[in-house]
Amino acid sequence: MPYQKINPQIIEKHLQSRFIEEGFLSLADLPKPSTFKDMDKATQRIVQAIHQSEKIILIGDYDVDGITSTSLMKMFFNDIGVELEWIIPNRFTDGYGLSENLIPRVVGFDLVITVDNGISAVRAAELCKEHEIDLIITDHHLLPSIVPDAFAIVDQKQQDCTFPYEEVCGAQIAWYLIASLNKALNSQVDIKSYLGLVSIAIIADMMPLQHINRAMVTAGLKLLNRSQLPAIRAFMEKLDKVALSADDIGFQIAPVLNSAGRMDDAKWSVEFLLSQNIYDARVRLERLIDFNNERKAIEQKITDEALVLVNPDDKVIVVAGDDWHEGVVGIVAARVGRRFEKPTIILTQSENGDLKGSGRSFHVCNLFKITNPCRPLLNKFGGHDAAIGLSLPKENLNALKKEINQNYLLENYDETSFDPDILGELSFSHIDFKLVNMMKSYEPYGQGNPRPKFITKDVTIEDVSEMGKEKEHRRFTFLHNGVTQQAVLFKTKEVFHIGEVVSVIYGINENHFNNRVTLQLMVEKIII
Repeated sequence: MPYQKINPQIIEKHLQSRFIEEGFLSLADLPKPSTFKDMDKATQRIVQAIHQSEKIILIGDYDVDGITSTSLMKMFFNDIGVELEWIIPNRFTDGYGLSENLIPRVVGFDLVITVDNGISAVRAAELCKEHEIDLIITDHHLLPSIVPDAFAIVDQKQQDCTFPYEEVCGAQIAWYLIASLNKALNSQVDIKSYLGLVSIAIIADMMPLQHINRAMVTAGLKLLNRSQLPAIRAFMEKLDKVALSADDIGFQIAPVLNSAGRMDDAKWSVEFLLSQNIYDARVRLERLIDFNNERKAIEQKITDEALVLVNPDDKVIVVAGDDWHEGVVGIVAARVGRRFEKPTIILTQSENGDLKGSGRSFHVCNLFKITNPCRPLLNKFGGHDAAIGLSLPKENLNALKKEINQNYLLENYDETSFDPDILGELSFSHIDFKLVNMMKSYEPYGQGNPRPKFITKDVTIEDVSEMGKEKEHRRFTFLHNGVTQQAVLFKTKEVFHIGEVVSVIYGINENHFNNRVTLQLMVEKIII
């Protein structure tokens, strides 16, 4: 592991290099809505529908981005006093996005608007046309070879779209549509107040926290922390927080909002976000937390079963089970992938006998790129560099395993640089509050701006103890070059011994306890 020795100056230079713009962007730097292809066309059609009292229906998606996009649009229509029906497809009975399955439910409407989906809905678009329904697609995903025949398509990944940022999420595009409608209708709605929910989607959908995404999340977090939305108040009560951070959204709020769609129906999450009072919000939040607890238990069981089936010699892990819950296979793929430090695809048998599942990449591997040539083996396929969804006939499983592993080898990935997020080798003598405060100025951390990680070698374990109900965590005192640091390692049953000399991979955290603030290493891995 040939890591460069670093100091606070080198760390700051590295963090600065993640942002191409001079200084950080603010909301004043947001491009105009009209820079999106078809935004003006979509706006005019919706304004016409509103003025003529046409029937409008919104189709969302069952992940956090789709849930928040749907909620934002519904909130805006509520604010302007216009009726808007909405559907979040059920993962298990409807499938993804605007599918043929939903057409019977949209017949009779004059206008269908999608958020965070629709760019691959070719057949559904044909059916809308047959029923004389105008279709406006707003999406942020990659365009397929055949694009739906819709009245308007707002998607920044269209070649002739002049919007300058490629990596934005569905809720951002929904917000831009709201901004455009607000101006066209002269509605005077405070659309800035919606940025709190937008920031949740940006973080949850793992958009790079750079350029306008950073500006929107930074503003959105401030708005969330003084938000009067009952759903946000209920979350902050439950988490016992006076202020929410990007980590709170990524690790606490997003999984809870996601869990309804994974375990039952995502409409519960939309209804929670749309709660009109704190009492309803509290009750609805408890339902989501129950879903999330159920999700965790099932996910753990499937992970344990999947680990047994892994061939550790494979470069890309592909594992299939007979009756695994399809709502959690993506999370299981991430967990198995982290365990083996390899890209992983987890599949389960669906009702029609096909295998259906999700994949998560690991480090430098572009999972979409190496799976794309396997399309002849697949029934359905979509996603991006880091995450994919797919289905295939059961008899094609072995061929998929073989081809995807060959494709991985053809890319000649450098596996020696096993973690590009590690900035370098840091001496404990450099770890102090000044370093932490400097790193704070580059928050929020997340996709595209990962929280800084370091490695320190020749560290002596001075003390180690068990923590947690199941004794599943470890607390350490480490010694390096005469400097001690306190540290924690979560979710491990590994046994460590006092006196062992190890290498430690970690991040640095402030630990607030009993009105005292101390520095603590958040250990990711200990190499003996």
